[in-house]
Amino acid sequence: MSTIADGPNTSLMRKTYARWAPIYDFVYDGLTASARQEAVSAALACGNNVLEAGVGTGLSLGDYPASANVIGFDLSEHMLRRAQDKVAKNGLSHVRLLTVMDACRLGFPDNAFDSVVAQFLITLVPHPEGALDEFLRVLRPGGEIILANHFGVADGPIARAEEAVAPAVRKLGWSSAFKTHRIEAWAERHPDATLIEVRPAFPMGFFKIIRVRKQG
Repeated sequence: MSTIADGPNTSLMRKTYARWAPIYDFVYDGLTASARQEAVSAALACGNNVLEAGVGTGLSLGDYPASANVIGFDLSEHMLRRAQDKVAKNGLSHVRLLTVMDACRLGFPDNAFDSVVAQFLITLVPHPEGALDEFLRVLRPGGEIILANHFGVADGPIARAEEAVAPAVRKLGWSSAFKTHRIEAWAERHPDATLIEVRPAFPMGFFKIIRVRKQG
């Protein structure tokens, strides 16, 4: 099991998710199921070798077929213990490894995966662009980064409504301050990254699926 040294931000995140772990599935399972399944389908369209970034309690692991080869990591050991329990209980032999790791410091070689799936993660990591850099590095040419997340609307009445509920939404780990244009700007700075798609997902577009392809 790989570990990293805690910094101030990662240490706080570990403590936060240690508290969330026991109730995480109850809060998130039904709400995120549709977006999770869309993200898994997009990943499998790229190939069977999948990296699940921020795998958490392993809610999406059962959505992969037996033919997949899935490696998952998370910063929280408490979350991973629950994911490991799911793997053992449900006989998920396609899950090859679950390990503790920082999204900004991946211990995998270049070009190792067909896809990198990050579900409800990118707005939480202290350095999102650093994590995206690492996702791109370990992705093979032609593979894709798949993000499933809530992203804030840039302007208009929906944006104002999001700002009004921002304190409550933040408690669930979602930030309306993080807009899709931040991902777009990151992709524009990388000649080998192309934003392929931004599409709304259930419920009513609250979540979005973003696909970024690595050129090669």
